[in-house]
Amino acid sequence: MASVEFCHCRKAYPTRAGGTATEVLKGIDLTVADGEFLVLVGPSGCGKTTLLRLLAGLESLSGGDVLVGGRSVQHLSPARRNVAMVFQSYALYPHLSVAQNLAFGLRRSRPRRGLRRIQDGLAHCTALWPRLLRVPSRREAAVQRRVQEVAAMLDLGNLLQRRPRELSGGQKQRVALGRAIAREPAVFLMDEPLSNLDAKLRGETRLAIARLQKTLRTTTIYVTHDQVEAMTMGHRIAVLHHGALQQVGTPRQLYSQPVNLFVAQFIGHPPMNLLPAMPTSTGLVLDGRALPLSERLRAVLAQRNAPVATAGIRAEALRVEAPQDQAPTSNSLAATVVAIEALGHEQLLGCRLAAGQHLVQVRAAADLPARLGDNLAITPDQDAWHLFDAQGRALP
Repeated sequence: MASVEFCHCRKAYPTRAGGTATEVLKGIDLTVADGEFLVLVGPSGCGKTTLLRLLAGLESLSGGDVLVGGRSVQHLSPARRNVAMVFQSYALYPHLSVAQNLAFGLRRSRPRRGLRRIQDGLAHCTALWPRLLRVPSRREAAVQRRVQEVAAMLDLGNLLQRRPRELSGGQKQRVALGRAIAREPAVFLMDEPLSNLDAKLRGETRLAIARLQKTLRTTTIYVTHDQVEAMTMGHRIAVLHHGALQQVGTPRQLYSQPVNLFVAQFIGHPPMNLLPAMPTSTGLVLDGRALPLSERLRAVLAQRNAPVATAGIRAEALRVEAPQDQAPTSNSLAATVVAIEALGHEQLLGCRLAAGQHLVQVRAAADLPARLGDNLAITPDQDAWHLFDAQGRALP
C-alpha cells in the first residue's frame, strides 16, 4: 500500500493546426492517503481519466509531478509503477481462459533468466498432465495458488476454464477486478468500471468493490460520473470541472457544504434548487417575496464581504402540504405542480413558483395526493439555505 500525491499536475495536448494547446488539467494538487478510497467525479471532458492515465504512466505530464509512496514515478515505465488499472471495457484477452487472464500479470511481474523461463513455461504447459509427468516450478505453483485465492474471493471458481466470450458482463468485470487484485499492487485505478452493467448488477458490483477495498486496504482511485457510486463508495470525493479541482471532502461535506454553485448542482440527486435572491436585514427576497432566515444565516449575511446573488436549497428542505387553493403563509411560496416522479418510497415533485416562474424540485411523501396542475404551498426550512455571491462562491 502507498499514498499518492499529484503535485501541480498539468496536461496539455498540442493542436494539429499549430494553434493554442488544449489544456486538460490545470495544476492539480491532490493527496490520496495510504489505504484511502478516493472517487473522482465530474462531467465528461473534465480530466478525470487523464489524471488516472498520468498516474498509470499511459500519458506523460506537461508539468508537475506524481508521487507514489513518496517517490516520484514520472520517469518510471508503467510496469514499474506498481499500480493496477481496471478499464471500462474490461480489456480481457479473448484467447485466454479466466485463469490465464488472472495469472497474466503475475507471470510477467519479474524478469527471469533463460533456463528459469523455460522451466516455468514447461510447468505451465504440463499443469494438467498426470502428476508424475508435470515439470515442477515454485514460481508457477505460487501463481496457481494466487489465482485460486483471487477466484475464491470473487466467486470465480467455477469459471476458471471459460473464455471471456462465454461470460456475462458482471462476470467479465469480476475477472478484470481479479486480474488487478492478483498482482497485489500499491494502488488500484478504476476508470468507470461499472458503466457497462445493468442497474441490478451495478448495485451488486458496487457493494462488492467497496467490500473488497475495505478488506484489502489498498489505496484506490475510482473515476465515475454516477452520483450514487460517488456518494456511497468513496471515503472522500474530488470534484473536477474544466481541468481544475473544485472541492475535495467526504460525501456529507460535499452535499451539505458545497464551496460553489458547480459543486452544489453536480453533487446530489436531484440537484440543489437555485434561485436569484436579494438579502434583507431579516431574510431573503425571492422574486419580490420576502422569506425569513434562521439566526445563524442572518449572522452570515451580517458578516458577508460579497453581495448575495443566489440562494440554494435542497429538495428535502422544502416542505409541502396537501394540495390547496388558499394563499400561502408569509413563510411559504405558492407553486403549481408541473411534473411528478414516483420513486416508490417517495415522490419528486417539479413545481413552478408563482413568483418568478422558477422551477424547483421537492421531495414529498409517497402518499401525498398531488396531481399535475395542483396548487401547493411550499415552506422552506429557514436554516437550510445556501448562499452564493455573484462569482458563484459559497458564503461561509
